[in-house]
Amino acid sequence: MSPQGFESLLVDPDTTLLQALSRLDATAQGVLLVTDASRQLLRTITDGDLRRATLAGLPPQAALASLPGGPAQTVGLGASMHDVLQLMDARRIDHVPVLDEQGRVVDLVTRRELSRRTYLSSPHLGDDEAALVREAFESNWIAPLGPHVDAFERELAAYVGVGHAAATSSGTAALHLGLRLLGVGPGDHVLCSSLTFVASANPIRQLGATPVFVDSEPEGWSMSPAALRATLAQLGREGLRPKAAVVVNLYGQSARMHELQPLLDEAGVPMLEDAAESLGATLDGRPSGSFGRLALFSFNGNKIITTSGGGMLVGDDAELIAHARKLSTQAREPARHYEHVEDGYNYRLSNVLAGIGRGQLRVLDQRVRRRREIYAHYARELAGVQGLRWMGEPAGHMGTRWLSAFTLELPEASRRRDALLDFLERHNVEARPVWKPMHLQPLYAGSRYFPHAPGEDVSRALFEGGVCLPSGSNMDEAQLAHVCELLLRGLRLLGTVR
Repeated sequence: MSPQGFESLLVDPDTTLLQALSRLDATAQGVLLVTDASRQLLRTITDGDLRRATLAGLPPQAALASLPGGPAQTVGLGASMHDVLQLMDARRIDHVPVLDEQGRVVDLVTRRELSRRTYLSSPHLGDDEAALVREAFESNWIAPLGPHVDAFERELAAYVGVGHAAATSSGTAALHLGLRLLGVGPGDHVLCSSLTFVASANPIRQLGATPVFVDSEPEGWSMSPAALRATLAQLGREGLRPKAAVVVNLYGQSARMHELQPLLDEAGVPMLEDAAESLGATLDGRPSGSFGRLALFSFNGNKIITTSGGGMLVGDDAELIAHARKLSTQAREPARHYEHVEDGYNYRLSNVLAGIGRGQLRVLDQRVRRRREIYAHYARELAGVQGLRWMGEPAGHMGTRWLSAFTLELPEASRRRDALLDFLERHNVEARPVWKPMHLQPLYAGSRYFPHAPGEDVSRALFEGGVCLPSGSNMDEAQLAHVCELLLRGLRLLGTVR
């Protein structure tokens, strides 16, 4: 129901029963909202109300004002989806109007939309996963390690265009291993994108090192080359050389590797490419995850392909990846008994989950195409919205649009963002803010941070106005159209759509 469609539900009390019936048929929402000239809600009208009026002998030309009935059950703008559903169940109704602070009707929530949730990014399984998992069961390869793990490593390394891969229990485990393999330890400094999920930074801290956060650039939202240059220059003046740099490929798109890599190489800082969100993306035709000394992927349930939970560390250095496999299996030495000379972790992926991953990898390109189609649909439908700017795709980049994300560049951006998220949630649509930057997290209070430019904190601004929309490749056309309609209605309430 578009903003114009919502307006078509509003009728005045002089509307006749016949006109109301015709409007109900045309709008197909099962309800009309009777309002006065100032949009104050007088009552609702349903098919049942008209049926009862006809049975009571009222003529077709009778006005709606002549129908018996009390005021409608309503909620305010602060009501949650739970509040609405509770009211529906208590009053046995299927439609709840929403009123603003002045008592004007501004929205309508229906039971129909609350019966099916639209998720941000839900798993999308194909035809091969079940067969591969069944194969693991039939062969009794259930525990970590096994033929599916070996094959998944080979197949993913080939897809990314690197020599070697080690499957892990999560992307975070892969990142932790990668940092350790690059020699990160107590007293070291590690550069890290600030606009990211906390898992990009926590392993730095857990290894006893100090994170130094670097801002985003405004077009593609990944690590700013200007900020990185300033960071390296300042640390160099202090006699500090970072041990590594965690460069995050944000929301399914490679960072500006052609600009970042030379700066890091010149400073002698190895890159750990956090490609957790960007499997399937390319930069000038080169796959995401093939730029760093090491790189990692995540196969969490909301990623573009999933193993339920899992990750992968990849790279061209055979010795590093072999060491990663050893560390991920408790660092056991090749002896008859259990021999250990270094501490390790229980970080290996199970053979069952690797079977899911192999099936998912076979449809990765299809999933990328669908997510890009979803983004293109959003961009077309919201093209006229004032103050809305999409995450850009710089020249040479082909992102997956793992999540379609935009920012509201308007006054009181955080308030408007939260109001829009509340609006969508009330209609059973999952959306979320852009990542809160690490330099703003209480956990990292006091950490050093280098902005894109003096006085220009890009990642803070992106967080304050940023919204991530439902982007799952299994969204159908009806869901996508519904989300677009809700976005236009919600943004209209915020005054960004005329």
